[in-house]
Amino acid sequence: MRSSSGPKNLFLSKLQNCIPNSWKQQQPTKPFHKPLVSFDSSSSSMVPVLIASLKDFVTHGHLSNAFKTFIHIQHHASSSSSSSSSSSSNASFDLIFQPIKHLLLACTNLKSLPQGKQLHSHTISMGIDQNCILVSKLISFYASVNLLDDARIVTESSNSLGPLHWNMVISLYVKNSFFEEAISVYKKMLSKNVEPDDFTYPSVLKACGELLDCDTGVEVHKSIRDSSIKWSLFVHNALVFMYGRFGKLDVARHLFDNMPVRDDVSWNTIISCYASRGMWEEAFRLFGRMQEEGIEMNVIIWNTIAGGCLHTGNFKGALKLFSQMRMVIHLDSVAMVVGLNACSHIGALKLGKEIHGHAIRTYFDVFDNVKNSLITMYSRCGNLNHAYMLFRKMEEKSLITWNAMLSGYAHMDRAEEVSFIFREMLREGVEPNFVTIASVLPLCARIANLQHGKEFHCYMVKREEQFNGYLLLWNSLVEMYSKSGKVLEARKVFDSLSRRDEVTYTSMIMGYGMRGDGETALKLFEEMRRLNIKPDHVTMVAVLIACSHSGLVEQGQSLFRKMIEVYRINPRIEHYSCMVDLFGRAGLLDKAKEVITGMPCKPTSAMWATLIGACRIHGNTVIGEWAAGKLLDMKPDHSGYYVLIANMYAAAGCWSQLAKVRTCMRDLGVRKAPGCAWVDVGRELSPFLVGDTSNPHSDEIYPLMDGLNELMKDAGYVPSEGYISTEEDFEEMNIAGNVC
Repeated sequence: MRSSSGPKNLFLSKLQNCIPNSWKQQQPTKPFHKPLVSFDSSSSSMVPVLIASLKDFVTHGHLSNAFKTFIHIQHHASSSSSSSSSSSSNASFDLIFQPIKHLLLACTNLKSLPQGKQLHSHTISMGIDQNCILVSKLISFYASVNLLDDARIVTESSNSLGPLHWNMVISLYVKNSFFEEAISVYKKMLSKNVEPDDFTYPSVLKACGELLDCDTGVEVHKSIRDSSIKWSLFVHNALVFMYGRFGKLDVARHLFDNMPVRDDVSWNTIISCYASRGMWEEAFRLFGRMQEEGIEMNVIIWNTIAGGCLHTGNFKGALKLFSQMRMVIHLDSVAMVVGLNACSHIGALKLGKEIHGHAIRTYFDVFDNVKNSLITMYSRCGNLNHAYMLFRKMEEKSLITWNAMLSGYAHMDRAEEVSFIFREMLREGVEPNFVTIASVLPLCARIANLQHGKEFHCYMVKREEQFNGYLLLWNSLVEMYSKSGKVLEARKVFDSLSRRDEVTYTSMIMGYGMRGDGETALKLFEEMRRLNIKPDHVTMVAVLIACSHSGLVEQGQSLFRKMIEVYRINPRIEHYSCMVDLFGRAGLLDKAKEVITGMPCKPTSAMWATLIGACRIHGNTVIGEWAAGKLLDMKPDHSGYYVLIANMYAAAGCWSQLAKVRTCMRDLGVRKAPGCAWVDVGRELSPFLVGDTSNPHSDEIYPLMDGLNELMKDAGYVPSEGYISTEEDFEEMNIAGNVC
C-alpha cells in the first residue's frame, strides 16, 4: 500500500504559497477595483447583496468578478470577527463559508486550477479545510482537473470517519480505470477504521474484477458477508460481475440464482459473463428467460445477443433481433454495425439500405465505425459504386476504412481496383496490417496474380516479426504459388514454416496434384496424418484430385473409403465429382456412371459435363449420349456445356444430334462466349478476347499468335478434328452436318 505522508506534506506546503497576500491581510490597503456596490462596511445589510452578486457572477461564469466580490465579503467578515462574542465568530464563519463553497463549485465547473488551489490553501489557513462539505467540494474540484492523487490526499488528510469521501475517491479511480489505486485507497480506508458501506463495495469489486485480482476479490466478498450492512442489489450485481471476470461462472451463476431480487443489470451481467466466455448457448437461453419474465432490456444486452448471433453465424437471427430492437428501444452505433455486418454476410442489400437511411435520420452515419460497416455492406452486397462513393466522402480515412474498401474489391475479384486502392493507401502513408494482407492475398491466390503476390511476400519477409504469427497469410502464399503452377516456390514457403495446419497441407497437396505429381501429394498427406493433423473435407478434395490427375485409381478408391470410415467425413457433392473424374480419366466409364446413379445427392451440371468429356476422349457414345440427355434436361445457361456436347457428337460424327444442340442453344438464347486470356503486362493484368481488334496492341498480338501457332504445329501440337472453339466453328460444323 502506497504511503501518502510525504506527498501530503509537500502538497500542503505548496498550497500555502498559493494564498494571495491580499487574502492574508486583515484589511486590504487598496481595493482591487472600483467597488461593485457602494456600501458602508459597518452595514451588515449589504452583505447579503454582496453574496447575491457573487452567486450571480458564479452562475454566469464571471469568476474574476466573483473573486473580487469575495475580497469585500472577507473584509466585512474580518471586521465582524473583531468582536469577542461567539455569536459574531459564528456569523463571520457563515459569511466566509458560503462564498467559498460557491467559488469552489465555480472552479470545478470551469476547471480553473489556480483559483481552486488558492481557495483550498485559504481554507487550510482559516482552519476550515476539515469541514465535511468543503472536503467533498475539494474532491470534486480536483477530479474535474484530473488531479485524482490530490483528491486522494484531501481525503486521507481529512478527519472524517464516514465512508463518503473515500467512496468518492475510489469511484473516481475506477471510472478512470486506475484500478490498483482504487484498491489501495480501499485498504487505506480500512487501516483508518473507516467502515465501508454498500456504495464502497461495488467500485472495489469492479476494480478487483478488472485487475483479475482474485485474492483481494475473495477477501472483499468475505468482508461483505461479515459486515453488518443489509443485503444490497448493487453489491450483489457487482459480485456477479467480479466472479464472471474471474471466469468462475459457477460462483457467479450461484450468486445470480440466489438473488431475492433481480433487476435488468443482474440479467445483463450474468448474460455478459457467458457471452465473454463464448458460451453463447447459455447466453441465448438466459436472454429468452429474460424476455419471458418481461424484464426491461437496454441496448447493451440487445447488442450483446445480436452480436452473439453474428459470431455464431446466425445472421438471420441477428437481423431478426435488430428488427425487434427498432420497435422497443433507440438504436446506437453498435446496433447499426451489428445489423450492417449481418446484411453483409447474407447479401441483404435492401435491409442494409434501410439501416443506412435510419443511420442518416438519427445522425449515426457520422461515426467512423458505421461508415466502415456501410462500405463493407455495400461492397459485399455487390454495390461497389455506392461503397466507393462513401469511401471517397470520408475526409479522414483510418486503416480500418482502407481495409474495408480493399476487402470489398477483393471479395468481388476486382484485382485492378485492389491494386489501385492499395498503392494509394501506401502513398497516403498508411501502413498495411494483418487484415490488409489477409484481404488481398487470397485474391492473388484466386486469380494467380504472381506479381502482386510476390510484392506482398517480400513485404511480409521484411516484417517477419510482425506477421510471423499469422499462419493464414503464409497459407495464402502457399496457395497462391500452388495455383500459379509455381510448386517449388510454394514448397519453399511451406518448408520455412515452423507451424502448419490442415490448410497449409491442403494447399500444398493441391499444388502437387494439379501438376500431376500424385505420389508427392500422397506422401504429404501421410505426413500430415503422422503429425495428427486431421484432414477436413477440402483436404480430401485435394487428395482425390491428385489421384485423379495422376491416374492413381486404387489409391483414390481407398482414400474415399477412409474418408468415410476412418476420418468420419460425410461425402459431399464435390467428393463424388472427384470420383467421377477419377474413373472418367482412367476410362472406367461404367464405374463413373455408378457413382452418379448411386450417390444420395442430385448430380450437378458440372458432374454431367465431366462424364461427357470423358466419354468424348474414350469414344463411349452410349454413356455420353445418356449423360448429354441428362445435361440438356437441366437447360444450363453456360455455353461451355453445349460446346462440350457438340464436340462429343462431332467426334462421333453424329451430325443430327449436333444440330439439335445448336437449336436448343438458339431457343434458350445461349451463345458461345468468346475466349478470354489475361496477359501480365508488367504493372497489371490486361484482358485479351478472341477476335478482339479494339485492343491497342492487336497489330503486335496477332502476328505473335500466328508465330506461336506455327511453333505448336512444328512441335506436333495440332487441334483435334471436329473440335469447336468459337461461335463460327459451331456454325460451320452445324452447316456441314446439315449438308451431310
